[in-house]
Amino acid sequence: MIEQPAYTGFGFSDEEWGLLVGLPQSVLTAASAAESDGTRRTMAETAAGLETIAAGRESASPLVAAVAGEIITRVGDPESGAELPVIAPDDPRELIDDVLLRAGQAAGLLAGRVDEGAAGAYKHWLVTIAEQVVGAASSGGLLGIGGETVSDSERRFRDRLAHVLTD
Repeated sequence: MIEQPAYTGFGFSDEEWGLLVGLPQSVLTAASAAESDGTRRTMAETAAGLETIAAGRESASPLVAAVAGEIITRVGDPESGAELPVIAPDDPRELIDDVLLRAGQAAGLLAGRVDEGAAGAYKHWLVTIAEQVVGAASSGGLLGIGGETVSDSERRFRDRLAHVLTD
């Protein structure tokens, strides 16, 4: 007997599942790119995002747990020392716009396929990833001292993401 992919149990196609599985890492990257912080701070943001993604495996939502499990299978578990590479997009604004567009597509997909609780859990998890990333390292300041915990551009990305997911 051939084992079926996890997404078939939720009624998604391979392409739809790819959107849902790819979006959490994209949210992490976009949240980090919302403010140019330097390598050390970006590494802290990336680590916080990966830990939040990994924590999704313990979600009460079977959808979030399945998506998180697949991501960690692909990229590695932070508990075993896995780290994501630091990604510095050429055009952060373009990346952010793309992520927000895909977040809207995912919200629409979920609205038509899963119950409100599963959709809400997934969307809440995405916003939580963004919150953890933008709050992981202060921006601005001098030599790592001072600065704001969450910059205006980071706050704007997080708020726009939440808005797109709830529309």
